Amino acid sequence: MRHLHLVFVAATLFLMVLASACGGAAAPAATTAAPTNAPPPIETSAPEPTPEPTIDFEKQLENFDPANFDDPTNIDNGWFPLKPGMQYTYEGVTEEGGETIPHRVIIIVTNLTKVIDGVRTVVTWDQDFSDEELVETELSFFAQDNDGNVWRLGEYPEVYELGELVENPTWIHGLKGAQAGIIMTADPQLGAPSYSQGWAPAVDFTDRGQVDAMGQQACVPVDCYEDVLVIAEFSKEEIDAFQLKYYAPGVGNVLVGWRGADATREKLELVEVVQLSPEELAEVRVQALELEERAYKNSKEVYALTSPAE
Repeated sequence: MRHLHLVFVAATLFLMVLASACGGAAAPAATTAAPTNAPPPIETSAPEPTPEPTIDFEKQLENFDPANFDDPTNIDNGWFPLKPGMQYTYEGVTEEGGETIPHRVIIIVTNLTKVIDGVRTVVTWDQDFSDEELVETELSFFAQDNDGNVWRLGEYPEVYELGELVENPTWIHGLKGAQAGIIMTADPQLGAPSYSQGWAPAVDFTDRGQVDAMGQQACVPVDCYEDVLVIAEFSKEEIDAFQLKYYAPGVGNVLVGWRGADATREKLELVEVVQLSPEELAEVRVQALELEERAYKNSKEVYALTSPAE
């Protein structure tokens, strides 16, 4: 799902002043909400990153080795943990034609797995709402290698306009020239080169990421966080547009911002974290499998060539 892309140009990075009320899905089981004694939002500016030399997007890809994944579904990377049953709700705004539009994203870590190129992946299910209308839903596939890097091995998105499916730009590692990329490195370091987050030229997915800042602070409705990591994402198609993702240790993505020529100027903040009950997770599983069933029908040249999630 391309609602969260970015990296390294010289420019001052701004963290939005955050303080909005929690909206999202119903909160069963254990919910982490904004503490009543939380400090006020903190405005943070990150240091200027060091620009890279010109990037060859097609050649500077990651070396994906299926033999380096002994326990791929145990995703415990400190910056990008994926535990089945966790539901993350983000709220904010985007800009469309000069208008500011309410935006909400719900990401659920399902208890489904899917084997891609011999590697068993964790399946996440995302829903993207613009002004309360579902505009995109997506299955994504992640695995952690033996070194602690978290890889993205593909995506099946459905994009809607006025409730009608308009496209499903699917990519899966190993099919139609697509190659897996790293969504989070094991040991992010400021000044490290950018890395491919996936390469799928058939659907214009060419995202890269780079550490933009470390040791930052961020306050969102869920909590205030210290030692925050900022990853800037960008793509070959939008080389001057950067999506900024803020990661809190042990939590994951808590904030999304932008810099440069980003047309949508997306801003999102984590408003709710929920551990779903077994019953709720079972219902999520059903809905995710229904989405996969459509994927086999809608993506005959890519998704239909994969083994079913289980």
